[in-house]
Amino acid sequence: MNYRLPLILLLLALLILGLGAGKSESNTLVVGEMFDITTNDLDPVEDGSVLAEKALVTEELVGVNPDLSLKPSLAESWTQKNDKTWEIKLRDDVYFHDGSKLTANDVKLSLERANKQNSKVASLLKMQSIEVVDPTTLVIKTSEVNPILPAVLHYPSTAIISQKSLNDKGELVTPIGTGPFKIDGFDPQTHILTVAKNDKWWGGEVKLEKIILKPIQDPNTRALALQSEDVDFTVDVPYNEVESIGKMDGINVQTFQNPRIYYLSFNFKHAPLDDAKVRQAIAYGIDKEAIVKYVLFGVGKSAIGPFMPSFNWANQSLVAYELNVPKAKSLLEEAGWKDTDGDGIVDKDGKPLEISLYTWPQRPGQPPMAESIAGQLKDIGIKVKVDVIDYTVIDERRSKGDWDVVLGAMNVAMVPDPSYILEMNFKTGGAWNYGYSNSQVDKLLQEAATSTDQKERFDKFNKVQGIVQNELPIITVAYYGLAIAKRDYVKGYEFDPTAHDYRLSPEMYIEN
Repeated sequence: MNYRLPLILLLLALLILGLGAGKSESNTLVVGEMFDITTNDLDPVEDGSVLAEKALVTEELVGVNPDLSLKPSLAESWTQKNDKTWEIKLRDDVYFHDGSKLTANDVKLSLERANKQNSKVASLLKMQSIEVVDPTTLVIKTSEVNPILPAVLHYPSTAIISQKSLNDKGELVTPIGTGPFKIDGFDPQTHILTVAKNDKWWGGEVKLEKIILKPIQDPNTRALALQSEDVDFTVDVPYNEVESIGKMDGINVQTFQNPRIYYLSFNFKHAPLDDAKVRQAIAYGIDKEAIVKYVLFGVGKSAIGPFMPSFNWANQSLVAYELNVPKAKSLLEEAGWKDTDGDGIVDKDGKPLEISLYTWPQRPGQPPMAESIAGQLKDIGIKVKVDVIDYTVIDERRSKGDWDVVLGAMNVAMVPDPSYILEMNFKTGGAWNYGYSNSQVDKLLQEAATSTDQKERFDKFNKVQGIVQNELPIITVAYYGLAIAKRDYVKGYEFDPTAHDYRLSPEMYIEN
C-alpha cells in the first residue's frame, strides 16, 4: 500500500496558498535549513525530527532536559507496573491544531502506526500491546523487559498526531499535531515548508506568526542568504568563516556542542576493512587534533569514543587513538600489507591498499575532513579516493553493499539512553551495523536490555564501549560543533543541546 500518495496530493493542493521563500511578514522567521524537506519529512513515522524540532508541529509523550534526563511532555507521568507493563498518564489540557482534544485513542493510534511502519521504532519499543484505560490513561505491555521505554517515547518518530490526520483507509493526509505551530503549506518543488502559529498551544504563548523552512544545502549559500537577509536564521555556515561572519553588522554567530559525532563506518564485506589491525592502523593514522584545529577551525573537539565525556553513561576509561604513524605502519605490516614496490602505497599479493571514502556536502565539516583524512592515510601507505555525493546516494550505495568507508555525523542521543547507539551500531544485525559481530558484545547488550538496575546496565555498556574501542567497527573522529547564525533582530532563541540538529524555540520573535 502506498501511504504517501494522499499526503502528496494534499501538499500539492496547498500550493494555492502562494508560499514564498523570503520574509514577507514582520514576525515571520525564515530559516535556512541544511537539508531538503520532502514529503517523508512530513510523516512523523518516516522522519520525525523535522516536524518535532525544526517546524515545531508535533510533540512526543516524553521530553528531555539538557542533561538528557527525562521530563514530562504530553505524558504527565509514566509508571512501570511490573517488568513488562507500563502505565502512561496524559495531560488533560492538550488540544490538536484542529481543536480536538488529545486522548489516549490518539496516542494508541500514533504508537501502533509507528510500531508497524518503522522497524527501528519497533525494535526500540518492543511493544506487544497497548490498551486504552480511559481518555488520559494507557497501558503498554512489552514483549520483554524494556527499561528504556520512556526514553524511546522521546524519539521523534513516536510523536503524537490526531486520528483525523488519517483518511478512512488509515493513510496519512496531513499531520495534525499538538505543537506551537501547525502546517500552513508545503511546496514539493522548492521543498519549502511553512508553519503558522498555534494560538491555543498548551505550552504557553507563541510569539512568531509563521516559520518558513527554506532548504539551502550549500553552506556558503546559507551564509550569503543570511548576509542578504533572505533568511533570518541558519546553521552550519562554513567553519572557516564563523569568526568573520560573526563580525558583520547585524549578524550573530555562536558555536555549540550538540550530541553528534563525526565518525567513519566500514563495510566489513570489503576486505581488508574486516581486519581489526587495518582499522586500528587507520585510527593511528588520523590526526584528530589537527582536523579540529585546521579543518573544523575549533568548531568541535577531538573524539575518544562514541559518547561525549559529559554523558553519565560514557566510559571514562577509554584511551584515545592519537596520531602514531610508526604504529600504524607496523599494524599494517602485521596484517600483511607492505610497500613492496616503493610507490608509497602498501600492497598485499600484488594488490595496493586503496579504499573509497564517501561523505556528503550539507555539513560543512565533512568534505574537507574527508580530504584531510585521505591525505593523512597516504602517509601510512593507504590510498584513499574521496567522493562527495548526496547522502541519499550514499544510502543507496550502502543498501547495495557498494561502498568501502563513509564519513558521517551521527546523533548519539535521539533516544536518551546508551542502548540506542550501542545496539544500532554494534549488535549483530543492528540497523547501522555493516557486518561487525562479536558474541560478547551481543551478550552484554542483551543482558543490559533486560536489566532494570541502572548501575548494572551502565557497567555492561562500559564493557561494550571498551571492546569496540579496541576492535573499532567505527572510528570516532570528532565531537560535533554546531554553528548557529542569525540576524540580530531574531530574539528569544535558546540552544537545545539535546536536538537532532537544532530545535527552534517557541519563544522566538522578530524585533521590529
